[in-house]
Order: sequence, then C-alpha cells, then structure tokens
Amino acid sequence: MKKNITVTVKNLHITYKSLKKTSIRASWKQIGHKAELFHALKGVSFEIEEGKILGIIGKNGSGKSTMLKAIAGIFSPDKGSIDLHGNSISLLSIGVGFNRKLTGKENIYLSGMLLGFSEEEIKRKEKEIIKFADIGDFINKPVKTYSSGMYSKLAFAITAILETDIMLIDEVLSVGDVKFKEKSYNKMKELISDEHRTVIIVSHSLGTIKELCNEVLWLNDGKVMMIGKPEDVIPKYEEFMRQN
Repeated sequence: MKKNITVTVKNLHITYKSLKKTSIRASWKQIGHKAELFHALKGVSFEIEEGKILGIIGKNGSGKSTMLKAIAGIFSPDKGSIDLHGNSISLLSIGVGFNRKLTGKENIYLSGMLLGFSEEEIKRKEKEIIKFADIGDFINKPVKTYSSGMYSKLAFAITAILETDIMLIDEVLSVGDVKFKEKSYNKMKELISDEHRTVIIVSHSLGTIKELCNEVLWLNDGKVMMIGKPEDVIPKYEEFMRQN
C-alpha cells in the first residue's frame, strides 16, 4: 500500500542576484559593483512519502542547503512549486531561526510559535527543551553571546522536542561536543523511527546518510543527478567525486 506524499517539489528554479565587487581601470580608479546571477536550483523535481528519511548529498555549491530553505519557505522559487500537503515543518540549521537579541528561553517560545505551537504547548515542553540543550545559565542570556555549539544545542533541542510532521536538518549533527553529538544522534534515530514523520537531512558525512536514510537525492550544479536507495546512489556519487 502506497503511503501518503508529504513533500512534492516540481520543476524548482531558484536564482540569486549576487553583488561582486569589480575594479575598473580607466583614466581614474573606480570601484563598481556588478550584479551576477547564480542559478542555485535548475528544474529540481521529486516527491517524498510519509515516513521516509531522505538524505541530500552533493559537493559544496550544489544547491543542498538552498533546497532545504526553499522547502522551509525561507526562499521563494523563481519558477516551479513546493507542496507540503498541509504538514507542519521545522528547519534545523545554524544561523537560521533565532533572534540574537533575545535570550535562549525567549527564543524557545519565539521558535515554537513560528512552528505553529501555542504558548501553552511550548510551556509544557520548556523544561524538557532546556534540559536537553544543556547550556546552563546561558539559557537566560542573549543568543548573540552563544558559541556555535551552544546555538546548535538549543536549536536541535527545540526542533527535537517540539516535534513536527516534517523535519529538515542541515549539517547540525556534526556540531557540538562529543557527548552532545552522541545524544543528538540517538535522539535523531528515535525521532525518525516514527513511521509517520518525514525527515530530510543534508550532510557531507556519507556514513550518517547511510545509517539514517532510506532514500538519497544527489544534487550537482543545481540539478538532480540521481534519486534512489543509499546503496545505489552513494557508490555512483563517490565514483563521480573521485573523477572530478
């Protein structure tokens, strides 16, 4: 019996306008700014069934993080569409989602409300989130005082404890001290054991992708190279990387 589709991506195109500083030699020295187009995603299409754990792989600049942020609604496509079929979604990514002027505790409530949870629902989970994050008195200090590891701990705790239908995870399982890495990895395995939750993971660690994911999407230069089972896709990707 075919499961429900939780994410549908159709013909997705995303283009950035980047400003590149350029020196112009003339009769006098002049510094100009030239707008350049960067095509991050070029006609990407795929579907994910409920309960699937999809790993997205590819070299730097292939469009992996852009794809996650587009699914999360942070980036708008220039062309194409993304349908979440009414599911709730959360993105776990360093540098995304916190107000740096607010305390960690205040950001728990801000992030939770942005995910669609009520203040009462967040309050019931607050102690569990703080305990899992394990950042001590920093929970009452502004996020701008946090190290990247502390930021990651709190972000992971919020996303993991306030469970959504779809979880997007961008390279954060490798951040933090050894003890927290183990704790977050085990929590991740617990979360994805729920057959109704869909998870999309971006990681450079092929070992992580092999262990956690049951499907892999390989992006290269903004295009889908291959999608399928890890044992089919990863060897092709490794061979490609050796030759390029």
